[in-house]
Amino acid sequence: MKKNNLFLISFLPALLYWYLEETQTVEIAIIGGLSLAIIEIIFEKIFFKHIHSISKLNFIIILVLGPISLIGHDGVWFKLQPFFTGLFLSGFLIFNLRQGKSLMLTMMEDMEKKANIPEEIMTKIEYHLAYFLLFNGIFMGYLAIYESTSRWAFFKSIGFYIVFAVFLVLEIIIIRREVKKIMLEQMHSQADMLHTHRGGPFD
Repeated sequence: MKKNNLFLISFLPALLYWYLEETQTVEIAIIGGLSLAIIEIIFEKIFFKHIHSISKLNFIIILVLGPISLIGHDGVWFKLQPFFTGLFLSGFLIFNLRQGKSLMLTMMEDMEKKANIPEEIMTKIEYHLAYFLLFNGIFMGYLAIYESTSRWAFFKSIGFYIVFAVFLVLEIIIIRREVKKIMLEQMHSQADMLHTHRGGPFD
């Protein structure tokens, strides 16, 4: 089974919660969302033989927030899962970058893939990703508290990938600009070295 299908499956808990909240009580909606989140993690383990770290994080957060929502009879806690996930992931990325560690470079090394992008640009991309996750988390928190569940469900599912696609396009533009800048600097540096070499000590 293709991993792309996992993205489609990840939509289901939010969409089911939205549907149940519209048609049933909040308690039933929360239980339905929790149940589908459990099924999703089992499905991922069975069909992909591996549970991704982000899936584990989301699952743990849902397991914590779900019962809180049930106790408080308020679905907003369940809907705050993307908020806490965004805060945690962005904080984790920034912490590692401040420690001089790049998770993207580490992942490439683990997969034995050579990065074609200079390390300083990779670091910038990772910082941008961290800030994107942070702002997206804050945005999702706002939607969970102040906006309708249907709007929250949209940005929790397909809306997130639309926004992320825009982010990727902007990152590609930035990468090209940065790579071009580095190449120009290298060309100028090489030209200066050639000029110095040809001029000799008496030039």
